[in-house]
Amino acid sequence: MKLDRLWLHGAPGRWWRRFQEEVVHAPLEPILHPSSFRLALIGLFTLLGHLMFGIIWSVWLPQPYENVAMRALMGSLAVVYLVPAVRRDPSSPASAWLFGMATWLQLPWYFWWMYWMNDGNAVWLASTAAMILIYFHATDWRLATLGTLSGGLLGWVTAQLMLAGPAGWHMPHEHLVTLAFAFFMGLMLGFSSANLRRTRLLNTLSTMGVMAHELRTPLATIDLMGDVLRTLAQHDLPEPKQRKLHDLANRLHQLVRTMHRQIDTQISNAQLQRLPHEQTPIMAAALVQDAVAHYPYRSGRERDCVQVVIQQDFCFRGSPQLFAQVLNNLIKNALHSLVASTKVIEAGDLRLTVGVHHGKGRIAVADEGLGMGPEQLSRIFEPFYSTQAGAGSGLGLSFCRNVVEAVRGTIKVHSESGRGAVFMIDLPLDSGDRPA
Repeated sequence: MKLDRLWLHGAPGRWWRRFQEEVVHAPLEPILHPSSFRLALIGLFTLLGHLMFGIIWSVWLPQPYENVAMRALMGSLAVVYLVPAVRRDPSSPASAWLFGMATWLQLPWYFWWMYWMNDGNAVWLASTAAMILIYFHATDWRLATLGTLSGGLLGWVTAQLMLAGPAGWHMPHEHLVTLAFAFFMGLMLGFSSANLRRTRLLNTLSTMGVMAHELRTPLATIDLMGDVLRTLAQHDLPEPKQRKLHDLANRLHQLVRTMHRQIDTQISNAQLQRLPHEQTPIMAAALVQDAVAHYPYRSGRERDCVQVVIQQDFCFRGSPQLFAQVLNNLIKNALHSLVASTKVIEAGDLRLTVGVHHGKGRIAVADEGLGMGPEQLSRIFEPFYSTQAGAGSGLGLSFCRNVVEAVRGTIKVHSESGRGAVFMIDLPLDSGDRPA
């Protein structure tokens, strides 16, 4: 009984933490399962759906207030889903805003407006209930909840402005029950789907983190072998053999250091969905210079190709460790792209620039490597998607985006095939205490 009381006493705190994790801190997904193909399908569905039902409700089964011009306008919103900028980078804030507005207009606002205009007849009762479920399938359940409620209110206001006189708020109880059922089913399915995706991702990431950590044991053995070789080189041996043993020992130690750095990378990436909300003042120039200085380059040529340009230093708040890992991921990807391009690597082929752009601090990582096409650009921030043909885990850029967005920043990429890539991190400036 005592245990039960303790459990009940702690229940509000547990529920509050759960609410924070699932509602407040969970990343928004304005476009569920974003890809160029899915956006094209949504655009086709929007165009053909409004065209088909416009004909049905105007010609075959005429409905009051069915408007061909309005149907054409709603169908034309399909263009938004097919805009190259949206399809190329559906994870960007601009794409999310365009998708959200187009979807809100042609789903909740339009369907609720027609429901009120037609006084909630059978056709528009069923259509509105179906719309609610479709809307929750297209966007984040939190955005769908807000959109459904605001669409219902503004749809009613629009209908009242267009009708001859105010008709009041008329909704039969049967309609209220039916639409509430559709709404709560959509809410439950959307919430459950989001929770299931995050749970699967967390389980996979946790397993990868454990596997990466377990690799430290054999690495410790290899490190000891390097120490043994270094000790042997100090014995009474010919000079050439001593140099070879020293060289082999140094190579083993370098390999161990590199592998430990990669393990740290994978363990950090395994925190993809559970990042600490640290708010330490960080000077961008020092962060970039430190990341470049401590990166485990595979050759002197790689080290020499990196150039740091400080146009204007700035301060922002976040986790120094996490942002160091963000830069580590971006440098690693850029160097891989340079090597894969088969071009001779030269000084300045990888540039890290620090400056201020439109009132926000910007860290840009630009390379002259392979670049990426539209299909790759539309998916690079997806977990487990990699452009490195099996060489990468596909978690690095997802981790980068989550770290940046956790401090209200944005990360964007501009790239063309064969013309390199530029990753731009824009961060809110901090005018408070700077690190000593």
